[in-house]
Amino acid sequence: QVQLVESGGGWVQAGGSLRLSCAASGRSISAHAMGWFRQAPGKEREFVAGISRSGFNIAYADSVKGRFTISRDNAKNMVDLQMNSLKIEDTAVYSCAAARSYFSDNYVDTAPRYDYWGQGTQVTVSS
Repeated sequence: QVQLVESGGGWVQAGGSLRLSCAASGRSISAHAMGWFRQAPGKEREFVAGISRSGFNIAYADSVKGRFTISRDNAKNMVDLQMNSLKIEDTAVYSCAAARSYFSDNYVDTAPRYDYWGQGTQVTVSS
């Protein structure tokens, strides 16, 4: 089992930045692809960013490409999401997720393939 706890959410004005962190416990995330998803009120959960277990392969949703950066530190069992140039439409609950990835070094961009989820952290962007 992998337990995930997100932190770093909050309120920020449009154009500002936030850095989300996801701390894992229970097992090492070194054999897991990691990802960030978000869900805004009344909308479906959507993929934001994914990173392979080595950190070599990374993918972003088109809506955040060039503004968000995902990174991981396997030694610290943590994954971060740096969010710059935030927009009002980035407002959502952001969740970290881990997918068992024993035989490949690919990112995962679909929610059903993830095995473990955090509770989420609220990000609110205002004008």
